[in-house]
Amino acid sequence: MRGCGLSLLIASVALVVYLLSRTAEPQISVVSTTLGEVWNQLHPGSLEATKTTVQGHAPSVWDPGLLTLLRLPALLLAMLFGFGLYRMGVRRRDFTNKGAAEAEALRSAASPPPIPQVSPRSKLANALSSCRSAFLSIGLFSGMTKNKGAAEAEALRSAAASPSRPQASPRSELADALSSCKNAFLSVAVFSGMTNVLMLTGAFFMLQIYDRILPSRSVPTLVALAILVGVLFAFLAIFDMIRSRILVRIGAQLDNALSGRVYDTIVRVPLKVGSRGDGLQPLHDLDAVRRFLSSPGPLALFDLPWLPLYLVVIFAFHTALGIAAVIGAIVLIALTLFIETKTRGPMKAASGFAQTRNSLAEASRRNAEVLAAMGMAGRIGARWSEANQGYLASHQQASDVTGSFGSVSKALRMMLQSAVLGIGAYLVIYQAATAGIIIAAAILVARALAPVDLAIANWKGFVAARQSWTRLTQLLKLLPARETPMALRAPSASLAVEHAIVVPPGARKPVVQDVSFTLASGQGLGIIGPNGSGKSSLVRTIVGAWSPAQGRIRLDGAALDQWSPEAIGRHVGYLPQDVELFSGTVAENIARFEPDAASEAIITAAEAAGVHDLIIALPQGYETEIGEQGQVLSAGQRQRIALARALYRDPFLVVLDEPSSNLDSEGKAALVQAIIGVRKRDGIVVVVAHEASALAAVDLVLIMAQGRAVSFGPKDEVLSKVSAQKPAPKRPPLTVVLDAEAKT
Repeated sequence: MRGCGLSLLIASVALVVYLLSRTAEPQISVVSTTLGEVWNQLHPGSLEATKTTVQGHAPSVWDPGLLTLLRLPALLLAMLFGFGLYRMGVRRRDFTNKGAAEAEALRSAASPPPIPQVSPRSKLANALSSCRSAFLSIGLFSGMTKNKGAAEAEALRSAAASPSRPQASPRSELADALSSCKNAFLSVAVFSGMTNVLMLTGAFFMLQIYDRILPSRSVPTLVALAILVGVLFAFLAIFDMIRSRILVRIGAQLDNALSGRVYDTIVRVPLKVGSRGDGLQPLHDLDAVRRFLSSPGPLALFDLPWLPLYLVVIFAFHTALGIAAVIGAIVLIALTLFIETKTRGPMKAASGFAQTRNSLAEASRRNAEVLAAMGMAGRIGARWSEANQGYLASHQQASDVTGSFGSVSKALRMMLQSAVLGIGAYLVIYQAATAGIIIAAAILVARALAPVDLAIANWKGFVAARQSWTRLTQLLKLLPARETPMALRAPSASLAVEHAIVVPPGARKPVVQDVSFTLASGQGLGIIGPNGSGKSSLVRTIVGAWSPAQGRIRLDGAALDQWSPEAIGRHVGYLPQDVELFSGTVAENIARFEPDAASEAIITAAEAAGVHDLIIALPQGYETEIGEQGQVLSAGQRQRIALARALYRDPFLVVLDEPSSNLDSEGKAALVQAIIGVRKRDGIVVVVAHEASALAAVDLVLIMAQGRAVSFGPKDEVLSKVSAQKPAPKRPPLTVVLDAEAKT
């Protein structure tokens, strides 16, 4: 079936091209004896004889050329039928191969199966299943897809049963995601071919009008040709619509395939290189690639390979016309390559300035209160204006280049059309061509060079998409997808920090050096020390937010990298120094936005943090919307709700970084009770504090200074040593002051 459909498709395309080329043959013979020659052969003034002679040379209404044109719709339908057979054959063969593979898997179930190698045919099947919606959503082949639902269900079962172990690929993830849509791109190429063949309709219609209908004055012929041309243009509109919709769905498919990975990189990049530039740039890059794929730009790339077809037809009219068209095409293509060299630098500079201004704007939005209160808005605004001016200048330079050369290319194309008309007129004067050939050649030249004009008009978008593609490729390569390790048991025994050396993301100098300690279940550790001693950096590494440059963090003997972030997050509660809540309700923030979270678990966490009464006193209780970053709440309320979030579902390890910085006496008492509650249920608590009240519920203390562990041990023992080492405060010397009476 697949071979039959492909053969029918190729044969139909060949016949369409052949028949279209033959329709131009009778015109030369019809007007080979022109009206002027007839007039010279007859006596001057013999008007009736001239009309009789011309009508003798005119074709009948149903001449062979017209019948040839009427065969085109049937051939186009045959092309569609052949393409449908080809697609059905691919699917049938894929399902046959799948059944054989499943039978082989059942036979070899007793032994571990080897890692399957992806064959080219199975890649085609995967591409077909992943991009089927992009092609079948058109509805044109609904009659051939009555078993689509069953096929999709079978494909989903096959995907679920396939091994999840990824195969090594030399290409990037972007290239792999795009290659999964290769079958959709093949569909676009096929429809582009049909569209470009049908684009010849207008030129040949003008040829028939001038060389066949006007000399014959046949209204029936005109009506028949008009009906035929209307049908062909209807097919042209359908095919053009189909390929545009397929490209839109390819962009959506690419976005669906990579949006999860891009979001993952947005979260991971600050943990690897720090917060530099525009943190949302990967998302902007993905949007740029998707927008370009959904724009008319790619259609120009699919239409450019058909440029030789139009040149061949123009050469068939006359060699001089073909040479003029080739020269014009070469000039415009060279102009396009020149635009590429002139826009690459400005677009790259504009991208850099865009990142700078976006990051400044986002920082200004987050710190609007500070800017307004301290009068810094003008100075930060000046920096933003500088970056914005650089962006506008680079963008203007790129736009000037594309706009200027776009105007030049448009003028050159119009000049070329005029040149073709002039050459055609010269040929008609010397009876080497007909008037219809002049108009047809001009139309074909315009159509042949239209993709070049379209490419120049969309060149800026192409350059932007290419730069976004490069950045995304490098980013995804530097941050590969995390494999899901085997699930481990829930930790319940110990936390071990082994010779940890911590370097902040994006920095080179370590801030924590060779820190080691071990905690058992039920113990609480307080970390104290001066500012800049590395306390917060250490606890960020303990919870897995930062990766240690050297050393290991272990829970029950297993290093943190043996857990997936989702799995380890279930057993860790973390209250950062800078509390961040998300837009949503109080309940959603406490439940960590867990879907279908149990109300009992949320209330239990709130009671453990001593914040239940505070929450129910809010206007809507647990359903109160707190706004972006919890702006509806006070700083103390945000900190206490964040503590409840850290205690949600009783995690084994709870890390609190300066949890009492914004609390009142009631909140500090609730904090102490929360720490005691974690220890009573055999959890481990690590508290970073500057106040002695936060250390009331811990039994161990770690003192840090200049990134190193100075002392570690039981709280009373360590604090007593520190108190003994402190020198007694110096008192100022006494000064004896005599009053006036003493002096006398």
